[in-house]
Amino acid sequence: MRKEKVLESMEVGSLSKAPFISKNKEKAVRLAEEWGRRLEVENWEKLVEDLKKNKVGEEQLTDWACIYALRFFENAGLDIIYDGEQRRKEMYEYPVYFIDGFEFKGVVKVWDYEYYRKAAVVSKPRLKKPYHVEEFLFAKKHAKKPLKIPITGAYTLADWSFDEHYIKKREDTYGENPRQAMRDSKLEFAIDLAKEVIRPNVKALAEAGATHIQIDEPAAAAKPDEADIFVESFNESIKGINCEVTVHICYTNYAWLFPHLLEIKADNLSISCSNADTKELGIDDKSRRGFKILQVFQQHNVPFRIAPGVIDVHTEYIEPPELVRDRLLYAVRIMGNDPYRIITCNDCGLRTRSWEVAYQKEVNMVRGAELARRVLT
Repeated sequence: MRKEKVLESMEVGSLSKAPFISKNKEKAVRLAEEWGRRLEVENWEKLVEDLKKNKVGEEQLTDWACIYALRFFENAGLDIIYDGEQRRKEMYEYPVYFIDGFEFKGVVKVWDYEYYRKAAVVSKPRLKKPYHVEEFLFAKKHAKKPLKIPITGAYTLADWSFDEHYIKKREDTYGENPRQAMRDSKLEFAIDLAKEVIRPNVKALAEAGATHIQIDEPAAAAKPDEADIFVESFNESIKGINCEVTVHICYTNYAWLFPHLLEIKADNLSISCSNADTKELGIDDKSRRGFKILQVFQQHNVPFRIAPGVIDVHTEYIEPPELVRDRLLYAVRIMGNDPYRIITCNDCGLRTRSWEVAYQKEVNMVRGAELARRVLT
């Protein structure tokens, strides 16, 4: 296992699509040059010339977007990075395309103008082929810093899907105890996804050279009585995998996950805190109300590191470095004054923000972490 840095910083996953991906050629050219210079992207001039001449195909444009996104996080100063998921359409819909046993049923609204196509499981899920290896290999070829690859977890895929297969296997007993039948169906569904889809993906990534993988489980605490299903399916997903593993769970009451969370085989847990926090400076409970949930983790003496989000991704507000510093110092104090137990990151992915806002947020996050290190060392 690699040696951790005090308050090391990492992204959570997504960025909005690269700003030069636009039907407006003049805008695309201008932004490709502007961000190419700003992020010190190698050979950005070629992209600009090809855009001017309409010589860039969709695949080439996506490749450029991934390179720009890597440089985005690198130049912002983060320690652990990825490509902003530039090749992916959506965290649920994208993986389902690569899994046999699903049928898309319709469109679901997430928030604002965000939508995804929801599917139903109609037979036991089977992986068609690993769906993140090629993007990882491309990122690995071009990255200058360590990578962390995000992948949607088994429990979330199960929870966000209609069940037209597993529940039918329990038709004879459904009337006696519908709730138990639905729970048993969800468990079987999630475990099958873990064994047949997620673990083969993670294994393929590890074999391709990945050393750090993030399992995204936004649905994990949506149903408190299914916390054990989430943990069991997560552990099945990474069984036998020799990688550092982070699990990301956003926007919930994390206390609901205990005591089952103590059994999770993750190295790190990434959570959202800043969305519920104040903008006031200080390391007292009142100022840092969004981070008080860490007291629950400390009371349970969790065996994994915590990555409390110090940047709110659902606002245009640019957190000053001093605010990031105080959020981190509070987190360190709550977690036993051990800075190695805390990772610096965002609440969630940045895809709802423009590159300009996202970049300023990331730069200040890194600066805030450095301010906190100076206090601690």
